[in-house]
Amino acid sequence: MEIYKFRKDVGHNITNYNSNFIMSHITQTQNPAHIACMYLEMGGIIGYHQAVVSQLLLIVSGEGFVRGEGNELVKVHSGEAVLWKKDEWHETKTHKGLTAIVIESEELDTSSLIAVSK
Repeated sequence: MEIYKFRKDVGHNITNYNSNFIMSHITQTQNPAHIACMYLEMGGIIGYHQAVVSQLLLIVSGEGFVRGEGNELVKVHSGEAVLWKKDEWHETKTHKGLTAIVIESEELDTSSLIAVSK
């Protein structure tokens, strides 16, 4: 399990074409990708299961806890992303609720994301 930041403060100011916004790059894929939004209410859980393909979970609001194949729960917040590789066992849960975007693909390039230091 790897945890990354995609918050505004790690983004880049874009001014091309008379633009003025901040963009945080997330991933690029060469293979098809499935992208969905997940809403976990208070006490919500995505049960412990094995990843069929690599999965990138982007917390867009709220907070929760994630774990990989170990039993250690790691707290995650809005603006952080969690990567689980194919076949990795994992779980996500929340006490207060969270909303997340999940990107699933055979190939996820996370080289543009900034790792969260532990």
